[in-house]
Amino acid sequence: MLVFWKARLVFLAVPKTGTSAWESALMSFASMTVLDPPELKHAPVYRYNRFFRPMYEKMGAPDMELLAVVREPVSWLGSWYRYRQRGFLEGKPTSTRGMSFDDFCQAYARDDRPAFANVGSQAKFIEPRPNGVSVTHLFRYENQSGLIDFLQDRLDIAIDLPRENVSPRRDLEISKETEALLRATCAADFVAWENAR
Repeated sequence: MLVFWKARLVFLAVPKTGTSAWESALMSFASMTVLDPPELKHAPVYRYNRFFRPMYEKMGAPDMELLAVVREPVSWLGSWYRYRQRGFLEGKPTSTRGMSFDDFCQAYARDDRPAFANVGSQAKFIEPRPNGVSVTHLFRYENQSGLIDFLQDRLDIAIDLPRENVSPRRDLEISKETEALLRATCAADFVAWENAR
């Protein structure tokens, strides 16, 4: 999470949407950077609302706007699948080594997700709160140029975005049946991505 106090902007770190690269590019301009623990670095809207918003309001900033990035859902799952192929997870319940991407997606679509497929939901991450707190600026991961333009204008800076924390390449083919299953069980994630700019 990156906080830009003067610009009244909070950049929420949706996992697997380039957050490490954005941290590197913007950290020196941020008023506050939350890097650890992961539960706070990747604080979703509900956690921001509970822990961070009250603090900002007490400091005289009730009007902080939230920015988030969402990725096309199958691509987002592909990033998780590839990340969990890494050697340091081998032998652990969260490893995806030895399985196909199709099998990973099938497991993700289940109600009782196994550990390796329990990666959350982008739609749940950005879900608005009953008190009205919601993401003000929602960008597609695939629209990096639009996001860069927005941030350069909002923060009045020039941005050089590096590539960081890139997962190894893997075959990300899934069957039409699996894609249809994902579209049915994860409809909110597809809607969130389609509604982003």
